[in-house]
Amino acid sequence: MAISWLTVLQSVPWSDVISNAPKVADGAKKLWGSMGRKSGATAPAGSDLSAAEEQSIASLHARLLAVEAELASQHEQLLASSELIKELAEQNALLIARAEAARVRIGRLWISALLLGITAAAGVALHFIR
Repeated sequence: MAISWLTVLQSVPWSDVISNAPKVADGAKKLWGSMGRKSGATAPAGSDLSAAEEQSIASLHARLLAVEAELASQHEQLLASSELIKELAEQNALLIARAEAARVRIGRLWISALLLGITAAAGVALHFIR
């Protein structure tokens, strides 16, 4: 592994990621909402036609039904994809929130370690002064 994970994680602009996480989640929710509301519409067929026209129309109707079935299948796939995007955006927002909380905790640990080091150094210095 040429690049360590720490280097990769340090190169990520976390402030931008954290600030954009709610926008990503909202965009995914809007996408999911807009995809869920859309539905296909069918047109009624005409009447009073000759046999050749009816056969031609029947052929076209069969093709139309096949295209509508394919469209419905693709619409279902689109809904599933948008639902997945929504769930991933929500998980991303949670992950970013947890990463931010971990970053804050690590900062507090560094401060605690620094204070402990200063206290230990002061104790050692006082020990040698006496």
